[in-house]
Amino acid sequence: MIHDRAAVFGEKFKATLAATGVTTVKLPARSPNLNAHVERVIRSIREECLDRFVIFSKGQLEYLLREYVAHYHEERPHQGLGNQLISGKQGKSEGRIRRRTRLGGLLSYYDRVSG
Repeated sequence: MIHDRAAVFGEKFKATLAATGVTTVKLPARSPNLNAHVERVIRSIREECLDRFVIFSKGQLEYLLREYVAHYHEERPHQGLGNQLISGKQGKSEGRIRRRTRLGGLLSYYDRVSG
């Protein structure tokens, strides 16, 4: 887990995480931009995915996160990359447009199919 230097992330907190197998990484001092990136990713996951489900189990949470991360890295165009995919895959420029979904239609993406 990446965290800033706030007092809440003390030794007791780190020991609790370590007991569950989670390792921690403390951000360097005076690096507010690093924390901002982490906070933005967490916000996106919550707003675009987790806030829309009632989660009953760890397995369900892990499934939702896997699906969201796959969508984020493989299917979602990114403005910072000129609306290209992180994976670098190039879509077809010809063919019928097809809508595909994940998580029951919560996440949508579009591609082209031949014919």
